[in-house]
Amino acid sequence: MELAYLGLYPHSVLPILPAVVHGVSHEQYFGDEVDVYNVSAALNPSLQYQIDSNCFPDGWRAYLAKAVKERFGKPVVTMGNIRSPKVANDILERGDADFIGIGRGLIADPDWVNKAEFGEECDIRKCISCNIGCAGNRIQNNKPIRCTVNPAVIEGEEYKKLKVNKPCNVVVIGGGTAGMEAACTAAEVGCTAFLIEKADHLGGLAYEISKFPDKSRLRDFPNYLERRISKLHNLHVFLNTEATPEFIRTLNPDIIVNSTGSLPLILPIPGLKENVGKGKVQTVLGVIDNLDNYPEDCTGKKVVVIGAGAVGLDVVEFFAPRGADTTVIEMLPYIVGPALDPITKVSIVDLMNKYNVHQRPSTALQEVKPDSFVVKNPDGSIEEVEFDYGCICMGLKSNNPVLDMLQKEFADVELMNIGDSKRQRRIIDGTGEARSIVKVLKRKGFID
Repeated sequence: MELAYLGLYPHSVLPILPAVVHGVSHEQYFGDEVDVYNVSAALNPSLQYQIDSNCFPDGWRAYLAKAVKERFGKPVVTMGNIRSPKVANDILERGDADFIGIGRGLIADPDWVNKAEFGEECDIRKCISCNIGCAGNRIQNNKPIRCTVNPAVIEGEEYKKLKVNKPCNVVVIGGGTAGMEAACTAAEVGCTAFLIEKADHLGGLAYEISKFPDKSRLRDFPNYLERRISKLHNLHVFLNTEATPEFIRTLNPDIIVNSTGSLPLILPIPGLKENVGKGKVQTVLGVIDNLDNYPEDCTGKKVVVIGAGAVGLDVVEFFAPRGADTTVIEMLPYIVGPALDPITKVSIVDLMNKYNVHQRPSTALQEVKPDSFVVKNPDGSIEEVEFDYGCICMGLKSNNPVLDMLQKEFADVELMNIGDSKRQRRIIDGTGEARSIVKVLKRKGFID
């Protein structure tokens, strides 16, 4: 069987011309010699259409396969953010494609097909299309493939075969993705796990960031973890609960996991503390809290974002398509930094060019006023930049409200500090550290 791979540029006319090569026309070759077409899309400058950006709808590329199928009358394979069995079934039932190709989804959950076959769709650990451990590691950093939502790409579920040899109580403080993963892992190997969260919901920063329309797919990971928690009868969740020493003692911890996440970084810049969270000036969390209050059409509104890290670019991605006159200011000499994965890089550059986002690298914030930022330009000149919405996205810092107390009050208890509460990083780092609780259990003699 011969498989032809077609890489098409999205939204273009099918680029197959009736030229002749070695006496055989493209029509004849494609019509007679190929058994199945694998229809993909894009080139390197538009890589976000090939290794899909997280804002693209599930199965969005199926129309390309349909066009090839109608043109040549041969079976076709389609792929592209196909993360749920329902989407796959809809594509097949419409006749858009004959086969479904899944890549990143099987890195996230190698049991995707089995779970779909046996009616366990809600247990699928869906790819969130973050492109960090897969495309970021493999293409950008030349490292082995890893996964944000699957901390054991190589080992798989082998850890579940391990069981504690004596009773062990694990107390996890903080219900973000790292804390949820640590609590689940501990319970799955037989510990009695307690997850303490002061908010009325789980998910942490991932839950908040997923409120941005183009980041909604991120919510699938906390959803999956909550489903996993619900099936573990030896994992007890306490919401709206402060992690006081008195309460923790009632749980008789053998191991305590501190996973209290991060908060927006507020630097000692004149006027920043006085104005942030008030009126026109917000952090990324303030922007998220006010998402429903911003107009759908922001034409005529000036938006200035201080900081071009991942969360700053999330804010740009929200406002620029709404027609806002958007400016992003960054003190480093580049707007799109090296820490971003290659897909996000290409995608955000394309977006900023499309919506004429003003990019001002090597520009430092000097002062915050109620409706303007005072900045220092690369040439040393001082300028006041006015805005209707000003966003402070200068990074995140570890949030450790109880760590000192834990170290003092529970000096004889094994203490792990993981995720952003250890150092502000990415979800992939937190989930990896969370799974390492198995190593701690082995070291402490709870697992042989």
